[in-house]
Amino acid sequence: MNKSAYLDYILDQTQKILSIDSPTGFTKNVAEYVMREYKSLGYSPKQTVKGGILCEIGEGAYSKDALCLEAHVDTLGGMISQITDSGRLILTPLGGLEPNNTETENCKIYTRTGKIYSGTMQMKNASVHVNNKYRSTAREFDTMEVVVDEKVNSKEDVHLLDIRVGDIVCFDPRTVLTESGYLKSRFLDDKVSVGILLGFAKYVKEENIKLPRKVYIYFTVFEEVGHGGSGSIPSDVTDIISVDLGCVGEGLTCTEYQVSICAKDSVGPYHYDIVTGLIEAAQNGNVDYAVDIYPHYASDVDSALTAGHEVRHGLIGPGVYATHGYERSHKDAILNTFLLLTEYLK
Repeated sequence: MNKSAYLDYILDQTQKILSIDSPTGFTKNVAEYVMREYKSLGYSPKQTVKGGILCEIGEGAYSKDALCLEAHVDTLGGMISQITDSGRLILTPLGGLEPNNTETENCKIYTRTGKIYSGTMQMKNASVHVNNKYRSTAREFDTMEVVVDEKVNSKEDVHLLDIRVGDIVCFDPRTVLTESGYLKSRFLDDKVSVGILLGFAKYVKEENIKLPRKVYIYFTVFEEVGHGGSGSIPSDVTDIISVDLGCVGEGLTCTEYQVSICAKDSVGPYHYDIVTGLIEAAQNGNVDYAVDIYPHYASDVDSALTAGHEVRHGLIGPGVYATHGYERSHKDAILNTFLLLTEYLK
């Protein structure tokens, strides 16, 4: 296996997917792109009712013992909740978007008539030379606003642009791949793992891998609001592994160069046998990994269990710093996540 070739493909696909705006509830364009890529690899993906993607990539001997690998294409974003009398836009978050992480960020406003405008998220009265409370003002969605890059001075001016309450606001991902191998961007959660699962499907096809069981890849579109993986799980699935993110921070062992294996999150412990199997696969394949507990985390697999699916569950992902902000990982973590999948599914 040419590891570097698959890594290059994953990084290229991840950057392309990051360039497609897709906050939760606004994922049609990215789903269409991913569907096309799977078809180009020789697969037959199907779209779910909610707009997700389900694709079978391996037929094993155990027809009633299938594995589902999940990742999500939806990201954080905003929706217009109010248009002010001065022509500014007040947002409500889509998912866990933090207002202090959006200050001075460029964004796009997508109208329902198909028009797209640019703007910038600022705190109200944003000039330091004018506002003597600039430093002390808490950055909240009701103290911040989108300044539209058009000559608008009133609510009526904004309406003439076809901008309305309920329109989607998408933030610039600011994607950078450094020469030293760091991938920096908004929305690595979870588009980097979408790229990894594309790479895994490419590996299975090109290397003519005979998987030991049937494997589905499932891309969900509502993970950031908690119900992405709650439905459309095929009836023969007994195990689900969410391929999402590993957190990097104080009190944790994972780094930006490792694959994380999660033992427990805010919902509870992951299935003991799945976690143990992932650890053994990492050790057998000399994959650089870490095991951690994430008290402020929930995954698509949690929503599947909450919805009543009788499955065993696991969670892995590349180590990512500054999750839900301007995130950073390294190509080593991305490769280690890919290699863990190949080793686990030998």
